[in-house]
Amino acid sequence: MRLYRWLAGTIVLGVILALIIILPFRSVFFTENVIHINFTGRAVYILILASLMVLFRVLRGPTAADRIVAIDIFGILIVGLCAVLSIATGRSWYIDIGIAWGLQSFIGTLALAKYLEGRSFDD
Repeated sequence: MRLYRWLAGTIVLGVILALIIILPFRSVFFTENVIHINFTGRAVYILILASLMVLFRVLRGPTAADRIVAIDIFGILIVGLCAVLSIATGRSWYIDIGIAWGLQSFIGTLALAKYLEGRSFDD
């Protein structure tokens, strides 16, 4: 049963990614800059799909370690989204937000890992 669920999920995700790549949705995020519409539109929708999958793992993760890894991956996806937004809009402050988010995500992951290990924060 688990294999069938895994296989069905893989097929559904493959179809969704193929639709995003072949037939991108009309981008509601970037109406000004038409040059990057194909790249940014597809990249944003792929990042949103990946974020939804990661949030599912955060909510349904069987162990706390799975949830920590999912939160860390979510932080990486946010940094990627900030990079795509920076490319699309030409504004560099999105990169600053991405760097700050990445640093906070790293420190938070370290703190949660130490907490789960049972050690104090000043070890």
